[in-house]
Amino acid sequence: MKISIDIGVHQLKKHGEELCGDSVEIVRTGKADLVVLSDGLGSGVKANILSRLTAKTAATMLRLGGHIEEVIDTVAKTLPIDRDINAAYSTFSILQIQNNGRLYLVEYDNPPVFIGNGNYLFSPRREERYIAGKKIYEYEFDVDDRDWLVLTSDGVLNPGTNGLMNVSWGWERLARFIEESYKEDKTAADWAEEIAGICYTLYGEKPGDDVTVVAVKIKQPQHVTILIGPPQNKADDPRVVRKLMDSPGAKVVCGGTTGEIVGRILGRKVFIDLSSVAEGVPPVGMLPGIDLVTEGAVTLVQTLEHLKTNTRLKDLAQLRDGASRLTTLLMNANSIHIMVGTAKNDALAVDCTDVPAIYAYKHHVIRDLINTLREMGKEVKEEYF
Repeated sequence: MKISIDIGVHQLKKHGEELCGDSVEIVRTGKADLVVLSDGLGSGVKANILSRLTAKTAATMLRLGGHIEEVIDTVAKTLPIDRDINAAYSTFSILQIQNNGRLYLVEYDNPPVFIGNGNYLFSPRREERYIAGKKIYEYEFDVDDRDWLVLTSDGVLNPGTNGLMNVSWGWERLARFIEESYKEDKTAADWAEEIAGICYTLYGEKPGDDVTVVAVKIKQPQHVTILIGPPQNKADDPRVVRKLMDSPGAKVVCGGTTGEIVGRILGRKVFIDLSSVAEGVPPVGMLPGIDLVTEGAVTLVQTLEHLKTNTRLKDLAQLRDGASRLTTLLMNANSIHIMVGTAKNDALAVDCTDVPAIYAYKHHVIRDLINTLREMGKEVKEEYF
């Protein structure tokens, strides 16, 4: 994997409507990430149905292995033309980025994409051609670290033109705002929300059209290795710890006993980080060579809760507890190696009513965590010792 891709979406529905007339579909296949943005003609329920039909058709065909030209041909032939205004009932942009960095983008009647690196826009070559009698624009080039794209529906270009504010927005002004608002450590979701937010303000907080912003940021792949629990055979301790230390990227140890084992093998002492004390989450440890040392079951449950409820990274950044820090590492990672020790917990070997039930179901929590990460599009390798 040469690159990783962070995708964020934020939408505003037209003031007075129940549904947004734009639709976005995202498909992650492991080999490529696909984004389809469709803008239905008009607004409300009818526009929503038309855009969803377009986005779903394109995304489904791509997910099933259809060639992108076949997808465009099918979608283009499916879309009728409104004879009164000579415009398609639904427009679309289809973006495909392979994990080797090769990008392909096609636009049909949507605003031109914004493409840049860092705080500067650039203009790659754009080809014009016809498919099924409809004019499309195509881009094909390689992307790398700090490159980005922002796809929009036409409602993003219209704020300030309805008399509520004396501002002329348009593509050029929006382009300057996008350039200036880029920050390397800003997530795509936060960036998309920020761009849509300025549109909301310029509309006088009553959007005159549906607004959709899709921000796509290209980054270096990030890897995390997590060791959870001691190995079943104590003789395997050195081998497992060595494997953890030889792994690329961030290294995490979950479990007090596991942390002690790693510290013993490395000849280093684990210290408690008192600044990480938080209600409901045990404090983290500090161990040279390890990025994060946490308690086991309770921290994993809290981490799983953060992931399932889509807690925002900017909210987690304000917190120092182990679950928030582990969640941040996992959300930023592309590939995750989970090493699970299968040693029995001696505390559960006797009839002890004081042992919290969560410890007895720790393996279920780990399985749920793995499944949740895979559903998020993460590449997860699991290994048991």
